[in-house]
Amino acid sequence: MARRKSLANRRREQARRQRLWTAGVLAALVLGVIALAILYFLRDEPGEAFASEGNSHLAVEPATYLWRTRPPTSGPHAPQIARWGEHSETVPEWFQVHNLEDGGVIMHYNCPEGCPESVEILRDILNDMGTNQLILHPYENMDARFAVTAWTRRLLLDELDRDAIVRFIQAYRGIDYH
Repeated sequence: MARRKSLANRRREQARRQRLWTAGVLAALVLGVIALAILYFLRDEPGEAFASEGNSHLAVEPATYLWRTRPPTSGPHAPQIARWGEHSETVPEWFQVHNLEDGGVIMHYNCPEGCPESVEILRDILNDMGTNQLILHPYENMDARFAVTAWTRRLLLDELDRDAIVRFIQAYRGIDYH
């Protein structure tokens, strides 16, 4: 009889340990998911976010500016993209938007009286990071001196901040929105 009790006690103890182990694993998984969710929502995403304005293709270049942000961050656009890399003239907005949709990031500078040192820093970023899915061009249709755009994201800068620009590019380049 004592032997049966001992065997029954061992089985109960084993079942109790199994339940505790299972509960511990489940608690750890739940805490892990909660921690990941908190990190996801607290992560520092560079730039300002905007609602998407859609991604329809236009048959012809619009006669007036039709995007809600300057420079544009989403919306109707050309059926083709602009060439990646540096441009000496402004890339038309409707091309810019298609480049953004295809995972591109665009560095804009607004220096009507010239800013060769700043352009050289931007050019260095372009060369260091590679021209794939990256554009550098002059763009005067904005209030800030510098801007960096990606699909539904924009970083405006009055003073050049290489680290902020690189972080922005690393965060958004290559994310295709088709």
